[in-house]
Amino acid sequence: MKRLFLALLALPTFVFAEDTLSSGDTAWMIVATALVMLMTPAGLALFYGGLTRSKNVINTVSMSLGAFAVGSLVWVLVGYSIAFGDGDLIGSGKVMLSGITSDTLSGTIPELLFVAFQGTFAAIAVAIASGSMIERVKFSTFMVFVALWIVAVYAPITHWAWSGNSTTLNFGEMDFAGGTVVHLNAGVAGFVVAMILGRRKDYGKVAIKPFSPILVALGAALLWFGWFGFNAGSELAADGVAASAFLVTNIAASLGVIGWIAVEWLVYKKATLVGGASGAVAGLVAITPAAGSAGVEGAIIIGLVGGALGFYGVSKLKNMFKVDDSLDAFWIHGLVGIWGSIATAIFIADYAMAKDYDMMSQLVSQFQAIGLTIVYSGVVTAIVYFIASALTGGGRVDEETEAKGLDETVHGEKAINL
Repeated sequence: MKRLFLALLALPTFVFAEDTLSSGDTAWMIVATALVMLMTPAGLALFYGGLTRSKNVINTVSMSLGAFAVGSLVWVLVGYSIAFGDGDLIGSGKVMLSGITSDTLSGTIPELLFVAFQGTFAAIAVAIASGSMIERVKFSTFMVFVALWIVAVYAPITHWAWSGNSTTLNFGEMDFAGGTVVHLNAGVAGFVVAMILGRRKDYGKVAIKPFSPILVALGAALLWFGWFGFNAGSELAADGVAASAFLVTNIAASLGVIGWIAVEWLVYKKATLVGGASGAVAGLVAITPAAGSAGVEGAIIIGLVGGALGFYGVSKLKNMFKVDDSLDAFWIHGLVGIWGSIATAIFIADYAMAKDYDMMSQLVSQFQAIGLTIVYSGVVTAIVYFIASALTGGGRVDEETEAKGLDETVHGEKAINL
């Protein structure tokens, strides 16, 4: 009888646990948010800055920095409301974080912390897209594009996939940390803008070599480090799933390196540093949607194929499509993001698999979400770019600026002053 009484006393705490602040979860999510923040103005900035040419390094890094600054502002003003507010097709009711206080909870963490965490995702998504258009898009055009794209493209897709409020356009896709929401979405957006802008004037005429493979590797290392917050943090709790996501993230990134340089060696008899760094990012992209459900065995295959597929996209498919995707954002994030989404339905660990799990049915859901993301992001991104271009007097720099480089002409700086 005494045991029954004690159990009844504990029952309310169990039932309402999700509405109770957890200091452990909150502490972990503060760290995870800081890790993801590091990815854009540091990791991606160095990765992209190292890949571009010396005359455009400052501009490329500035685009990542600007994307994070403008994206963070737009997110708290209206982006979060559209993404996680009430409503079916788009959310509403939380403009300028209306109704959210320091005491408001999202699960076991403060909602303000959830706002900050999700804001870092929005910022890096549009920063990833910048890699397709660098060396020829106006800096002012891109800054306007950042604000409009987060509102019109990123936030609605996030709402459909993650808010839990959308029924019409939620297909039941498994996307733990943003395989379609972030990576495919950003890859498609960059590819569309690259097509509209056209090729760089010297594209295919001169050798376009990275400014610094060392910076590329350092940037990839910082992305790898920040990705632990990106994937493990998406559990929104300090628990076993977060620990598993942490582990498989590292495994997939490692196998991405191996997959890329192995195929690179077979094809070119070289194992480049830039290739290895790119393979790490490809492996990370591939595991992102499956981080909360794949085991180590699945992560090995997902990462290995992700790295090899990234190499094939950059070295072969890119030449077939003949679109000047400057830093291969679509091939590493878009193409590999598609693979990751498909693989999520295939390589699901026993602990994460429901008793009535149907792989074929889940694959249909994954393809539906992939198709929606490609179509919506592609069409609306084009509209957003044309608006941004019109507001800034044209979206492409003139030929003289492009030839001289945007660092000196736009920013009045050089990457290295000797």
